[in-house]
Amino acid sequence: MKGWKVAAAVLSRRAKAGYRHVSRGVGSLASSKSNPVDVYDHNEVLVEGRAHSRTAVLNRPSSLNALNTTMGARLNSLYKSWEDDPDVGFVAMKGSGRAFCAGGDIVALYHLINQGKLGHCKEFFSTLYSYIYLLGTYLKPNVALLNGITMGGGAGVSVPGMFRVATERTRFATPETLIGFHPDAGASFYLSHLPGHLGEYLGLTGETINGAEMIACGLATHYTHSTKLRLVDQQLGNLDTDDPSVIEASLEEYGDHVHPDHMSVFHRIDMVDKCFSKETVEEIIDALETEASETNDLWCNSTLRRLKECSPLSLKVSLRSIREGRFQTLDQCLVREYRMSLQGMSQRDFSEGVRARMVDKDLAAQWNPPRLEQVTEDMVDHYFSPLSESEPDLQLPTQQREAFAS
Repeated sequence: MKGWKVAAAVLSRRAKAGYRHVSRGVGSLASSKSNPVDVYDHNEVLVEGRAHSRTAVLNRPSSLNALNTTMGARLNSLYKSWEDDPDVGFVAMKGSGRAFCAGGDIVALYHLINQGKLGHCKEFFSTLYSYIYLLGTYLKPNVALLNGITMGGGAGVSVPGMFRVATERTRFATPETLIGFHPDAGASFYLSHLPGHLGEYLGLTGETINGAEMIACGLATHYTHSTKLRLVDQQLGNLDTDDPSVIEASLEEYGDHVHPDHMSVFHRIDMVDKCFSKETVEEIIDALETEASETNDLWCNSTLRRLKECSPLSLKVSLRSIREGRFQTLDQCLVREYRMSLQGMSQRDFSEGVRARMVDKDLAAQWNPPRLEQVTEDMVDHYFSPLSESEPDLQLPTQQREAFAS
């Protein structure tokens, strides 16, 4: 979503919730809570800010700020308390080290599965997805500073927000098909709303795009060179407002105008649409192979190589998920993705993909089944099927918090 579109949606929700906009001045600061919030030095989510703003700092730099259940629960708690606090005008999020957030802690999930602790996996997904829904329906402006790696669940905890600031260091991807999973954490919602069939391309290949490309497709709302982020941080910290237009003007003050370079996929968007608009994964691959043979196009060849690294089952599941996302609200996508994630935990491909990429790092995953033609409709349907009677769907507060449709 473009920034103004999200802002309009948030303002509409604020109006429905009876949220009263208050422009704070110097006088109101003096009468509000004057003590800065505590900074938790040893916590995985730190808090910065003064009385009028709060910043959540993802703080697992050695793990590229990968999310775990504890972090998701803390983010849920913090954001709920900040939304209810009349002295907090807006919130922000950033990461420590060289990443914003590399996604969920999939190595931890891998070990939990091997230990038979599936209940802990369920708790992780329900906690993270619930936080993403909270963020996507938040009543106050929120800013994400996406400086560095922003992948998988890291995208999930940023894209639903109002403002997303990318830099030349930003590297965005949804690489789940490479580990035998599916783009989740709301990805089927936001990928499906990208221009043309870019969402299918990113979701199936797991390819990385940069900050300029995020601006071009609307995944980011602002672009700032990383050397200016300290100034952006300071500027945001000096704001005393809950007005999105004031925050946007502040971000634009240090913004840079950028365009995708000549090697970008955005200069091949017609080819992306031509190939990734096909109905099935097999037809997408056929189209790429035809283009590669007729034109000897290097991009087509590299895309084909990428797809052949992915789990065949994950490719088919992911394509269907993104296509369904076009006709669903954020909450519907999250509920479906939760169901898919729990079903996926019982499949061999996820554990095998994580083993090959993240644990043994031999890059030699043995997918099951190993070829696209061996993936049956029943295998794909299983991911989308209802959970057992003893396993409820993800419960989201849709009666209290309205999700936007597009």
